[in-house]
Amino acid sequence: MKTYTICGSMRFEKEMKKLAYDLEIGKGYNILQCVYCEEDVVPTDEELLRLADAHFRKIDLSDGIYVVNIDGYIGESVKKEIEYAEKNGKEVVYLYN
Repeated sequence: MKTYTICGSMRFEKEMKKLAYDLEIGKGYNILQCVYCEEDVVPTDEELLRLADAHFRKIDLSDGIYVVNIDGYIGESVKKEIEYAEKNGKEVVYLYN
């Protein structure tokens, strides 16, 4: 079973949750998600740094990342995550090629 960390803009949070479910059920992947608060919680700068660190650690633990690039959109944070994954020999899979 491969483990992937989902990487994508939070504007796609609903799609990423659904995709995580579909990948686990349909493909048998183990998915590490990056979508957290259901409520309208706005994290502090310090909390955002902790979340980013945790996200890169998830990439370290994964076989690769699954990039959610709806409408071709890849933001600056996701670009850094792709670079990090590639630099560390991780597979990079895109939702849309």
